[in-house]
Amino acid sequence: MKKSFLNTATPFVTAMVQVKTAMQAEIRIRNAIADGATAIGVQMSFLEKQYRTEETLSSVFAAAENKPVYFTNYRGNLNAGATDEELTDGLLFGLKCGATLVDLMGDTFDPSPEELTTDEKAIAKQRKLIDEIHKKGGEVLMSSHVYEFRNAERVIEIALEQQRRGADIVKIVTGANTQEEEIKNLEICRLLKQELKVPFLFLSGGKYSYLHRAVGPALGVCMWLCFREYDEFTYPGPPLLSDVLKIKQGLKL
Repeated sequence: MKKSFLNTATPFVTAMVQVKTAMQAEIRIRNAIADGATAIGVQMSFLEKQYRTEETLSSVFAAAENKPVYFTNYRGNLNAGATDEELTDGLLFGLKCGATLVDLMGDTFDPSPEELTTDEKAIAKQRKLIDEIHKKGGEVLMSSHVYEFRNAERVIEIALEQQRRGADIVKIVTGANTQEEEIKNLEICRLLKQELKVPFLFLSGGKYSYLHRAVGPALGVCMWLCFREYDEFTYPGPPLLSDVLKIKQGLKL
């Protein structure tokens, strides 16, 4: 059966892996699956470049066994200085090595505010790349990391634009630094479920982001992103895998 992040009734519990070496990645993946993760996310910007070979990366993805793999290749970290063309080549390479879902930034080919370009030439290149990924059997998540609160109208506007470009899943990360913003983000989840035809991953960062990340899947968010453990490469916001599994059980999802 083909691995997929689409057409599932149950939100995925996706354990994110961001480590320096292939061995660390394989160990982290196997441990996360043993603990109950139903999907794996691999962030290539953290992986040292000597491990970015077809043999090694294929072995890393194979550690996920029958679980789908979400693959990102963002700007920054060990990708500092890479062009967007090089980053998208990396996404295609990840797909070749066994990734299921690749993350295409909404401002790819034209770095822009809110990580969403309005340049028509860049958008045309994105759509062409999405078509290529689909022809190769891959799935596409388009992401926009804003990291600041946005009202419902703006979040929906970004999501609909990502959907229009051909994304299979849309991802928007805003912020919540007050309880009021946190509650508004929960309401935005409900509105996105009404407005979109594709699955969505709506998250937030900031002081009041935990509740949104914890219960978002009960309101339509397609997956939890979590860490099996915290270390020097993780960041505040995503919950621990062990906590997510308890939340999932409590929500009966």
